[in-house]
Amino acid sequence: MSERTTMEDYQPVPLPDRNNYSEAQIQQRADDYYRLIRRRHSVRHFSDKPVARSVIETCIRSAGTAPSGANHQPWHFVCVNDADTKRKIRIAAEHEEEAFYSGRASDEWLADLDKMGTDANKPFLETAPWLIAVFLQRSGVDDRGNKRKHYYMSESVGIATGFLLSALHAAGLATLTHTPNPMKFLSQILGRPANERPYMLLVVGHPAENATMPAAALVKKPLEVIASFID
Repeated sequence: MSERTTMEDYQPVPLPDRNNYSEAQIQQRADDYYRLIRRRHSVRHFSDKPVARSVIETCIRSAGTAPSGANHQPWHFVCVNDADTKRKIRIAAEHEEEAFYSGRASDEWLADLDKMGTDANKPFLETAPWLIAVFLQRSGVDDRGNKRKHYYMSESVGIATGFLLSALHAAGLATLTHTPNPMKFLSQILGRPANERPYMLLVVGHPAENATMPAAALVKKPLEVIASFID
């Protein structure tokens, strides 16, 4: 007999939440969200102004509502406020970044980064009040303690990370997505298990009073380039 889950395991429930907006309200809400999210910018100059843990917790809960393959939710978020741990992460990240900028990256890649004004020095990893290390879980454990496979892991964790970035911005916080390569040091420093791999490091806090950003980052592709419509 096959071990495949049967429809007997499927237990439908009434849709718990439903929005009944008019067409005008739908358009207004879409416009309002665009006005909100277009003001999100990657920040590399952070203030050390504290951010309450409760705010981070609520934003993580928002990320946890993201859709995922078979609803396995293959993610884990390690939220770091401890100064010593942030210092260790900065040292390890800068070590990898130095290797990247001094030979690992192609000339084309480095030329593209010139417009962004980045280098191997990452002081924001210590200055910002919070670092959120996003981990992808290759496998998990079911209710009986048995190992279970996860599906569409990268897609699922990517969506959850997008939810998190949106929630943090809506809360009024600045963010930066940081992906030093390789990122195995995050698993070691943060003591994560072998079934997880680092996916992304988010820097979270308030922008410094003198914060700047590259002009090139303000250039976004227009709608006609990023989308096609078949009406």
